[in-house]
Amino acid sequence: MKGIILAGGSGTRLHPLTLAISKQLLPVYDKPMVYYPLSTLMLADIREILLISTPRDLPLFKSLLGDGSSFGIQLSYAEQFAPEGIAQALIIAQDFIGESDVCLILGDNIFYGNGLQAKLLQSKEIVEKENQAVVFGYSTKDPQRYGVVSFDKSGKAVSIVEKPAIPQSNYAVVGLYFYPNNVIQHTKTLTPSDRGELEITDLNNIYLKQSQLSVTTLGRGFAWLDTGTHESLVEATEFVKTVEKRTGLKIGCLEEIALFQNWVSKKQISDNIADMKGEYYDYIRQITLK
Repeated sequence: MKGIILAGGSGTRLHPLTLAISKQLLPVYDKPMVYYPLSTLMLADIREILLISTPRDLPLFKSLLGDGSSFGIQLSYAEQFAPEGIAQALIIAQDFIGESDVCLILGDNIFYGNGLQAKLLQSKEIVEKENQAVVFGYSTKDPQRYGVVSFDKSGKAVSIVEKPAIPQSNYAVVGLYFYPNNVIQHTKTLTPSDRGELEITDLNNIYLKQSQLSVTTLGRGFAWLDTGTHESLVEATEFVKTVEKRTGLKIGCLEEIALFQNWVSKKQISDNIADMKGEYYDYIRQITLK
């Protein structure tokens, strides 16, 4: 399975912060926002990853992340010239995807919780063995801002509606999607919505109507943070700060995950960060001494 991070758009809700830089390069406490979705893909044991962003911002992402070898992964890049929907990322990435299954994650989504990696690996297995798509539902107080999934009495998903005026449930579909390889042909059948976008909800509904969609709910003990507004960006920073200060462990530390996955050695990490300074790199140095 391959991975895609969609880090495009103009971040208008975060102006003036994003007038000169991508939203996904803004800091969330002690690391750039893009570290968090990248770490999620790495926890899902995905090593071939395409990052999609604007022509203006791609050089900055390349400067930050390089080819991914420092983290034991293969990173490549593609341009999104205009934000025309989340599903557009799959069209842009079709040559990269090739004959593989794929996981798409939004560059401003942060996931955290005990057992997260197990859910990610389980989702990957469902796609690979059952040829089903997998999305995640998370209970939120303002579901009307998102695609909303509703369930029948048995807990089976029965509908997904994009930004409904009257939500049928409190479960938002979060920005993390696992698809079998046929997602490319399904995406090519989509037509732009009234707002001129290829809607990810329309794509998910294709799988739902074919009984090929699995919806996993993220319950108590899991955190999903969508950092698209000034308030939510501050909340995400405070959340990461609180967890890291209380536990002494980092969230979204790419080097730590790469080491845990045995993708890089302690010596490789030590060599890579030899000239780096700051608390983040001090943490990594402590890991390499254990």
